[in-house]
Amino acid sequence: MDIHHLKIFAAVYRNKSFTRASKELHISQPTISEHIKNLESSLDCNLFDRLGRSIMPTAEADVLYPRALQFLDDLDRIQEEINAAAKGIKGKLTIGASTIPGTYILPRVAYSFKNQHPDIAFEILIEDSGKITSMVLQHELLCGIVGARMTSDKLVCEPLLEDELVLVATTKLLDQKTVTPEKLSAIPFLQRETGSGTRQTFESYLQKNNITTDAFNIVATLGSSSAVKQAVKESLGASVISRIAVQEELDRGTLHEIPIRNMKMKRQFYLVRQKKRTLPPQYQAFCSHLKKGCSLP
Repeated sequence: MDIHHLKIFAAVYRNKSFTRASKELHISQPTISEHIKNLESSLDCNLFDRLGRSIMPTAEADVLYPRALQFLDDLDRIQEEINAAAKGIKGKLTIGASTIPGTYILPRVAYSFKNQHPDIAFEILIEDSGKITSMVLQHELLCGIVGARMTSDKLVCEPLLEDELVLVATTKLLDQKTVTPEKLSAIPFLQRETGSGTRQTFESYLQKNNITTDAFNIVATLGSSSAVKQAVKESLGASVISRIAVQEELDRGTLHEIPIRNMKMKRQFYLVRQKKRTLPPQYQAFCSHLKKGCSLP
């Protein structure tokens, strides 16, 4: 079985398309097709059903894909470990993160890690927790940091840092000292998008009080904590948001916190990765650094 065949197979499987795999690998589509035919011949099975202009992986492809990834990871790891032994930690780190850790935690930790390892280059992809977890599950990311734990026997989720969700508003919009959970529906409210760890955590606390957001006065649904925070500053509405994200505004008095009676909303941020995938040396080193240094400044 040719290593190059496996690399091309993995790209076709991941993209579910010969054309997209061709663009990703910068190889002509006929060459891609020829390599797949040769691999199918050597394995004596069909790996993809050709359905007009689309393809569908077969059961044999589903079996081969995770094993091919592991084999290719092991080959990369051998090369990376040899390079690391000779030259130290270097290379590219692509880390996925939901908006709070991606905006307020990762830049600080990345800075301290790069000070120790100058030859590291970072790429930080920021999406909601659901999207980052899905990208790890689909092997598009090696690891990510998320604000909601997704149940899957394919993932390892390690707690990194505790956070608290708080209700914030401007005094222009809302100057009351406290609010009961039942009275939240009377407040003009800004919520995060579906898939947000912040939204999932908040709704789970509401459910414990037999409350849903169905009766809430939802003014807007926004796609990031930064967008929510800016809209709150403009007095468009109040919102529940990470204390980490608004601590500076609370300290300055730009926003004020309105405690929700009998409702302390704690949550964890998690480091998530595939259980069966081996992290390259630079990822192992960064994850170790992250776990040691991931605390509020």
